[in-house]
Amino acid sequence: MSSAPRAGTPGPADAVAPLADALAGRGWGVAPGFLAPPLVAALRTRIAALDAAGGLRPAAVGVAGARAVRPEVRGDRLAWIDPDTPAERTLLERLEALRLGLNERLALGLFDLECHYAHYPSGGRYARHRDRSPRGAERVVSVVMYLNDAWRAADGGALVLYPPSGPVTVLPEGGTLVAFLSAELEHEVRATLRDRLSVVGWYRRRTHVVR
Repeated sequence: MSSAPRAGTPGPADAVAPLADALAGRGWGVAPGFLAPPLVAALRTRIAALDAAGGLRPAAVGVAGARAVRPEVRGDRLAWIDPDTPAERTLLERLEALRLGLNERLALGLFDLECHYAHYPSGGRYARHRDRSPRGAERVVSVVMYLNDAWRAADGGALVLYPPSGPVTVLPEGGTLVAFLSAELEHEVRATLRDRLSVVGWYRRRTHVVR
């Protein structure tokens, strides 16, 4: 098992080209420092406030009538982001700049973004899966941004990607962004040993209904 390479700490603007190159080549990329520490701290405060107000709900798996909460498969709680705070608006502005940059370089036709907070309590995990199903074909690029403070390997909770070249492990360190092709890469969240916080999103393209 290999670990994701660390190549400095690019900010949002200078992360676009390396991420585009990585997506076009191997199908995944990592940008440490994509979110600056003050923004990470503000978003961490926001998710704590939502949690205290009962704003997080257990995540479900499956589609339509088969959709159900199955904590043995997926153990996070989530809240969809409706930008009510300056930190959330800044986050979405940076993700919009990334969308435009990826479209410019890769012509992916990314139209919009859906995203939510994800809180994995101790013991929480997400079994190996893909982010795009036949009913969710509009998802093109998955992104994950971590909001954790002083994360260590001993804390567990690693994201493991499964490209053809072999598994890649990414620690959920605060400020890091991971992007990967939704339809192609299976991935999992290993069981965490402490609260694990992130923002998870999908860049989507328009779907066309064939009549």
